[in-house]
Amino acid sequence: MPNFFGKFLKKLGPGFITGSSDDDPSGIATYTQAGAQFGFGQLWLAIFSFPLMAAVQEMVARIGMVTGQGLTAAVRKRMPRWVLYVFVLLLVIANTINIGADLGAMADVSRMLVPQVPFVVFAICFTVLILVLEIFLTYKTYARVLKWFALSLLCYLVTVIIVTTNWKALLMGAIVPHLEFNRDFFLMITAVLGTTISPYLFIWQSDEEVEEEISEGRKTVASRRGATVGEIKDMRHDTFIGMGFSQAIMFCIVATAAGTFFKHGLLDIQSSSEAAQALAPLVGNFASLIYSIGIIGTGLLAVPVLSASASYALSEAYGWKEGLYKKFREAHGFYGVITLSTLIGLLINFIGINPIKALIWAAVLNGLVTPPLILIILKLANDKKAMGKWVNGRFSNILGVIAFAVTAVSAILIFIL
Repeated sequence: MPNFFGKFLKKLGPGFITGSSDDDPSGIATYTQAGAQFGFGQLWLAIFSFPLMAAVQEMVARIGMVTGQGLTAAVRKRMPRWVLYVFVLLLVIANTINIGADLGAMADVSRMLVPQVPFVVFAICFTVLILVLEIFLTYKTYARVLKWFALSLLCYLVTVIIVTTNWKALLMGAIVPHLEFNRDFFLMITAVLGTTISPYLFIWQSDEEVEEEISEGRKTVASRRGATVGEIKDMRHDTFIGMGFSQAIMFCIVATAAGTFFKHGLLDIQSSSEAAQALAPLVGNFASLIYSIGIIGTGLLAVPVLSASASYALSEAYGWKEGLYKKFREAHGFYGVITLSTLIGLLINFIGINPIKALIWAAVLNGLVTPPLILIILKLANDKKAMGKWVNGRFSNILGVIAFAVTAVSAILIFIL
C-alpha cells in the first residue's frame, strides 16, 4: 500500500501542488468563518466553484506547456506594458500580505501546541525553514517536499468525520444552493470565491509546468514549445485531481465549522488559530490537534508558492533570470524577491497591522486582479499563433466566461455591499 501511494503521488505534479496550496491558513480562516456564520448554507460553493477553478487552471497550465513560458512572460509578449506592470504590482502586494497572515497563523497555532515557546521564535523559525528549502533544494526535490506537505490537508477529512452528526443536513447543504439576500452573506461568498480562484495560482501552475519540462532537459523556450497528446492528457489529469482535492478540503473545513461553531452559536471565528483553539472544548483535544497540524502543514506548502509566484511574475515582467531549477548564484533577482517578500510578510506580524484587516485588503486586491487576468488568459488560450492546435474548445471558453463573470461580480460586490 505505501508503495502504491508513493507511485501515485509521484505521478502528480504542478496541478496537485497548486490546488493544495489554495487551502492555505488564510483560506482555512475564510472557509471556517463561512461555516461558523452560515452553517451548511455555503457548502454548495465548493462544488459550484470546482469546474470554474479547474477550467482556468487547465488553461494556464496548457499555456505554460505549449508556449514554453510562464503566464507573465506570455502576457509581457502580447499585452501593453502598463497592463503587465499594474497586474504584477497588485499581485506582489497581495501575495506579501497573504504570506504575513499565513506565517502568523502558523506561529499562533504552534504556540498553542507549545506555549513555552514565544510567537516570535516560531514565526522566525518557519520563515528560515521555508527560505532554506526554497532556495537551496533542487526543483525535483523541492516538488516532492511540497507534495508531502500537501498531504497534511487530509487532517481536515479526519476532522469533519469526527465532528459531523447531522449528515443529512450536510448533504442538503452540498447539493441545494442556499442564498440569503443580505450584505454579510454576499460578502462571505465574495471572500470564498476570492480565496478559491486567485491570481497566484495562475502564475504558479503555468511556471511549474515550464519547470517540469526544464527538469526533463528542455532548457530553451524553443525546445519547450508545443505539447503531445499524452502530455496534455497527463496535465489535465493532474490539474483536475489537484483542484478536486482543493475543493474537497474546502468542503471539509466549511462542514467542520458548521458542525461545531455554528451548531454551538460561535458565529465569529476570526482566524484559523482561533478556530483550532475553539474546537477543543467543543469536540475534544484530538480534533483540535489535527486541525492545528493541518494549518502548519498548509502554511509550509502555501508560503513558498505565494513568494515564488510573486517572484515569477516580477522576474518575467522585467526579463530577469528566473526559476527554481536555477541555483541562487544564477538568479539573484528571482531568489531576492522570494526572500524579500517572505521577510516583509514576517514583519507584518510585528508592526501593529491587524492580520484579518490585511487579509481583507489582500482579498480586495485579488478581486481587482482576477477578472481582467481571466480575460487575458482566455485571449491567450484562444490565440492560434501561440497555442496552435491546443487552443480552447467551446466548453473551456464557456467555463472561462462564467469564471470571469462570477469573479467580476464578486469584485464589484466588495465595493457596493
